[in-house]
Amino acid sequence: MVLLRKVIGDALRARRLAQHRTLREVSTAANVSLGYLSEIERGHKEASSELLASICDALGAPLSQMLTDVSTTFALAEQMEEAFTSAVSEHQLARADTVTDSVTEGDVTVQVHSDGPLRTTLTATRIPPGQRFTETVLVG
Repeated sequence: MVLLRKVIGDALRARRLAQHRTLREVSTAANVSLGYLSEIERGHKEASSELLASICDALGAPLSQMLTDVSTTFALAEQMEEAFTSAVSEHQLARADTVTDSVTEGDVTVQVHSDGPLRTTLTATRIPPGQRFTETVLVG
């Protein structure tokens, strides 16, 4: 199961890194502590809508665009759930070491890679005009 706070944090971190900015720069501009921003980016804390708006403003991106990116990633992850469940079932039958499955929609590709029942990684790659960045969420 993918957590919304993880996808939001990954989207914020990806935007910040694409701008080659530090946590300190963004936390100062957003008027949020560096530690709290780090916790949000790592998906350990859930930010309020006001705080998300402030962080997005500091990143020079509308909150609606960041939420659209998050929504796209989350929707693809949900679509992957059924396909991945099927792949894992086949994996268990075949007793292979790993299972990888992916889906692409528009400029977003979501790939799920499982190294067994306790380790699954979701990687979302988005290629916006003129940029390329990857968001990775550890699922299990």
